[in-house]
Amino acid sequence: MAAPHVLLVDPSPLRDVLAERIRMQGFAVTAAPDAATGAHLALSDPPAIVIADLWMPGISGVQLCRLLRSEPATESVPIILRGPEQRQRDRFWAERAGAAAYVASGRMGDLVRALTRALAESPPPADTFFTQLSGGELDLRDRIASHLDTALFESVIASEVRALSVCGTFARLFDLLSQLVAQVTSYRWLAVYTARPARLGLHAHPAVRPQAEAEARQVLGVPDHVPVVCVEDEDAWEGLEGPPALVEEVRLGAESLGRLALAARHPSDRQDQALARVIAQELGGPIRIATLMEESERLAMVDPLTGLLNRRAFAMSAHRELARMERTGEPLSVFLIDVDHFKQVNDTRGHATGDTVLAAVGALLPRTVRANDLVGRWGGEEFVVALTGSLLGPAALRAEEVRKAIAALDVRGTDGRPVPLTASIGVAAFRPGDTLDSVVERADRAMYAAKAAGRNRVEVEPVPTLELLSAPVDRARVAAR
Repeated sequence: MAAPHVLLVDPSPLRDVLAERIRMQGFAVTAAPDAATGAHLALSDPPAIVIADLWMPGISGVQLCRLLRSEPATESVPIILRGPEQRQRDRFWAERAGAAAYVASGRMGDLVRALTRALAESPPPADTFFTQLSGGELDLRDRIASHLDTALFESVIASEVRALSVCGTFARLFDLLSQLVAQVTSYRWLAVYTARPARLGLHAHPAVRPQAEAEARQVLGVPDHVPVVCVEDEDAWEGLEGPPALVEEVRLGAESLGRLALAARHPSDRQDQALARVIAQELGGPIRIATLMEESERLAMVDPLTGLLNRRAFAMSAHRELARMERTGEPLSVFLIDVDHFKQVNDTRGHATGDTVLAAVGALLPRTVRANDLVGRWGGEEFVVALTGSLLGPAALRAEEVRKAIAALDVRGTDGRPVPLTASIGVAAFRPGDTLDSVVERADRAMYAAKAAGRNRVEVEPVPTLELLSAPVDRARVAAR
């Protein structure tokens, strides 16, 4: 078996002495007096391993390392850099340049152990093409400058992606990411898929958005039910044809957070591949932070038992709707729901059964109102609904539908027995000069009127004028048991 070929790049007068000592350890050694000669030898006939001084005249070991790491012929060749023993910064710099090891000069035992370990961990040599440097040291310097420019560019991109950590939401993060990538390369679409929570971010031209979404879902394996956060503008190319999308996994440490896909406009090249790789490498942190911030905000706004808006979050949303109503003149109505005999359920069937009742009502309410209506847990066994664009009459009819749906719920206690369930509902409409508290107070009085009238009924607040009603309210109907 042939001895492993070691290329030693060492400008010192002791170069031949060191080369001989390495040969005595069973290695075949080629010695080069400077980095330019070493680069020519490595690229024209890749060795099994390279040993180079960290600091050399003209071209440093770090620059040589970056060059060899970036060239296809030598990208997998291990490189050991040597330098002063006590220079921690040099060790750090060598590791970041891609060196397999950093060994203090004069430590022969450490050098041999590093050689053995690097050779054992390196992949077997593959049949590949060799590179010739045609312009001598000038060509070498041009290549090094190009690789350093590439490294600087990737560093800037990585920094820009990491800066997205302050976005706060996935939607804003993806929007800013698409703006960044569109400045760097031309593409048909850009997509990011996260599994937990499941969502798809898509940037595409408005003219081809449906086709781009279908292609992105297929490439990333995203089910149709996963919601899409879509950014549509003319920064993306409107063409449908192009090379296959580049797909990179987005990870945070050992955990996979999702995948990124870039459907380039032009045939894929190493630059687009490198861009997708750098973005995917840095995107995990911003995605995790945005997800945690969204979850934190959701927990602060959502009642954990029912999954509805809590009182504070409902009030914030209702205040926004009230301000909009005052600007546009649209109506807004509220009804307050109180579960009948809830204390008795807790006392006789247990608090776990009471929680089951509240959770069942909480799950029902969003299904019985419109998507743009606000639903929240007001406190205890009380729920509140704000119906946007709804006058008192239609709101009362909707409240009656909710009352019937609650009475029809099949709720089982912890013992498996059914829990009879009804609710009393009070309805009120916003009037000029109202606040949320004032209209809820009137709905609360109407709800207590329903309680006093026998429960399991809807009561509407007394109205000062018939003009508040969009249609006559059949009070006998809404009071039906």
